[in-house]
Amino acid sequence: MAKGKLKKSKHTSSVVKSRQKEMAEPNKYMFSLAAIALVVAVCVVPLAAEISSSGFPHHKHIALKMDEAFLTVNNELDTEVVVSWMSERCYQCLYQQLGVVPAGSSPGQPGSVDFVVSTQHEITLQLNSTPVNLELCTVPFHFGEHGNYSVWVKNLNDSSVVNCSLVTHADPVNSYIPILVAFLIFAGLALVSAIGKTILGLDAVKAILFRISGTMETERLINSELGSPGRTGAPVTDNILPPPPSPSKRLRSLDTFRGISLVIMVFVNYGGGRYWFFRHESWNGLTVADLVFPWFVFIMGTSIALSMNAMLRAGSTRRSLLVKILWRSLQLFIIGVFIINPNYCQGPLSWNNLRIPGVLQRLAWSYLAVACLDLLVARGHLDVIPTDAWWSPGLDILLYWPAWLCVLLLEMIWLFLTFALPVPGCPTGYLGPGGIGDMGLYANCTGGAAGFLDRWLLGENHIYQTPSSRVIYATHMPYDPEGVLGSINSILMAFLGLQAGKIILHYRDLHTSIMSRFLIWGLVLGVISAVLTKCSTDQGFIPVNKNLWSLSYVTTLACFAYVLLVLVYYTVDVKKWWSGAPFYYPGMNSILVYVGHEVFEEYFPFRWQMANSQSHTEHLTQNLVATSCWVFISYVLYRKKIFWKI
Repeated sequence: MAKGKLKKSKHTSSVVKSRQKEMAEPNKYMFSLAAIALVVAVCVVPLAAEISSSGFPHHKHIALKMDEAFLTVNNELDTEVVVSWMSERCYQCLYQQLGVVPAGSSPGQPGSVDFVVSTQHEITLQLNSTPVNLELCTVPFHFGEHGNYSVWVKNLNDSSVVNCSLVTHADPVNSYIPILVAFLIFAGLALVSAIGKTILGLDAVKAILFRISGTMETERLINSELGSPGRTGAPVTDNILPPPPSPSKRLRSLDTFRGISLVIMVFVNYGGGRYWFFRHESWNGLTVADLVFPWFVFIMGTSIALSMNAMLRAGSTRRSLLVKILWRSLQLFIIGVFIINPNYCQGPLSWNNLRIPGVLQRLAWSYLAVACLDLLVARGHLDVIPTDAWWSPGLDILLYWPAWLCVLLLEMIWLFLTFALPVPGCPTGYLGPGGIGDMGLYANCTGGAAGFLDRWLLGENHIYQTPSSRVIYATHMPYDPEGVLGSINSILMAFLGLQAGKIILHYRDLHTSIMSRFLIWGLVLGVISAVLTKCSTDQGFIPVNKNLWSLSYVTTLACFAYVLLVLVYYTVDVKKWWSGAPFYYPGMNSILVYVGHEVFEEYFPFRWQMANSQSHTEHLTQNLVATSCWVFISYVLYRKKIFWKI
């Protein structure tokens, strides 16, 4: 608000308008609740976890970590027993040896060995006799975190038949209670925010608040008129403040969708509470962490279509737009290589260990390819295109057939290289993880052609050294999930997002037409995914695989993206039931939030020294607080109209 001397009536009128605008916007109220949420999350979630873990004794000789349980194997046989294990998420894998249990010294005194086993997934224990490596029995079981178990191996009724029985001595802790508590906290605050917004929207409440705030402001203005004894000032005219900007036609649903992807991405990058489903899948399949990056690429393609059309309508030349595209792509690539680089954890960056691929690098290539394709075929004035022709229902595709042809050609190149490129020492068309997968036959073939091309083009030292396939498949080959070959399919993902933008442009304000076409695209892509995967995780023609960015991965995630976009578009832009908050704010400042959360990851308040680093509760609290901080920062920047665009 302007300072200085004003006529009382004019200034009071300005205050009235300002107060009406502030009362119509409940954002400050909502983010006060968000701040309360942080405090409650820090205090309540750890308390809930302590309650959930109390009363469950742990073995006094072994300090268990997260996702671990204590197992004792008791052997009453007269021969040693080899204990091996295999995760049920490991497809066609070799058993890995856990240890050897000696034979019983005498009847009633079995041989006994203590082990620590993983609790993330169900595992199968295999017990073999050592002299002939004969399988005695298998025990499939999903151990619970910090549980205490024992397996007894003995002859059944003094016969040669071996019996293996599992006994639970101490129940596991419920490690998912912190997630439930956190969900209830944020859901409760969302409910309170909605109720508060409704109450503040009532005419009677508005009138009361307006009278109170108006009276207080009037008193302040009257006092300010006195000024200080030695101060003189000229009257301030009404036109000091610039006129309010015209209403924007920007779709809030797109920024909300981008914000949803970004917030989940930040949360999983910070650790996701160290829960396995907030980490990337080891190889085939999907977790929550595998959803967000493709969605971000998808909505980037949608934004390209809308921004390109807007700039062409504003009179920008295609040459100037090409320069902007090249400069923006170069900026993204440089930031990804030299600022957002995981090799910082190994010390100062040097060319010997510089990782060349990465998330922002993948975004740069996808943006460059799709923006250039759209620049070739985009039309600035869609209102002059006839809509009464027989081919008009396919207008949003047929008008851009050269771009579609280029994308289909790129996809044919991906299919050819993936399934026909000879890879030394590996079967042609191999899509597996290597390591102990496929019965250990192709241990050095991680990623097939995709891994081979990256190692050949970039070198082993310049790609990701610790891929997620190491977790379950025990691979030892470097492999980069943002590698060269997968970039082709990320271009396809962005192009499918571009198609969503074309639908919005051609059917602007025709909400039913837009949503029906989104759903048709979702259905078509879902059918393609079902055919490619045979509706299975590992046995399809092309499994869903984030590490490979396989074709089925793109079609599946694009299907999800279209369906989610329908829901967000309907609730935010059509019915206006939801403003998009709080996801709308990080969606408006996506590059700043992404780069910032990576650069300041190790600083307070995004990370602090934990009392127990082996607690899901403390990790979840820390990661939720860090993510919420970035949402709040993006809100403040939005209010200050600070946006980082490159």
